[in-house]
Amino acid sequence: MTAVLFDFSGTLFRIESTESWLRAVLAEAGVPLSEAGLAQAARALEAAGAQPGGAFPATLPAELSDVWAVRDESAELHRAAYTGLSRRVTLPDPALHDALYERHMDPRAWSPYPDAARVLRTLHEHGIGVGVVSNIGWDLRPVFREHGLDAYVDTYVLSYEHGVQKPDPRLFTTALEALGAEPAQTLMVGDSRSADGGAAAVGCRVHFVDHLPVAERPDALLPVLDLVGAARRPAAPTQA
Repeated sequence: MTAVLFDFSGTLFRIESTESWLRAVLAEAGVPLSEAGLAQAARALEAAGAQPGGAFPATLPAELSDVWAVRDESAELHRAAYTGLSRRVTLPDPALHDALYERHMDPRAWSPYPDAARVLRTLHEHGIGVGVVSNIGWDLRPVFREHGLDAYVDTYVLSYEHGVQKPDPRLFTTALEALGAEPAQTLMVGDSRSADGGAAAVGCRVHFVDHLPVAERPDALLPVLDLVGAARRPAAPTQA
């Protein structure tokens, strides 16, 4: 393997809990809410699927089904889908719905999985190209910069910047072209069989991880190093 493509949410990073998400927004807005009220609202937001990177909607309202299906094809559609779900939940101030959407784009709302830095750094040190291919409606590059992982990523291919979303083969092909990599020598790592599994259609090998909280998934990315041979391959020599 000469290149590895990674999904973002649920693969390299995980969004904060729904309760933490809501608590941060309430504190920033100075809106008081009892602990019982906060817990109840957080449960309702989670059931609604209102948090990007969090749980999917328990029930998708008919009026949002069309936009939901293509939500990652533009920033506008992404915002419309998630704020539409959020507004199904009554909050103390209607302005909180937009504030919640803004919060999920804050690098502080995201945590890398414990082994993400080790895996990305090792791949980089061994000269293996690294790309991030994500279905998303906003620029995630600041998240990587904030957590010190941007230096290990060679290219980002984000659905909203290309107007298509995984499993569309065009996203994977774009990443391969940017890395100068052949599909047969590329591994795609993700948590969604329906979306990330699309890389198999262009000839990539695919490896799946579980979309779990950070504390529950300490080392699921480490097998990637064995799959590409980086765990045993000598590091590339440093150029003067």
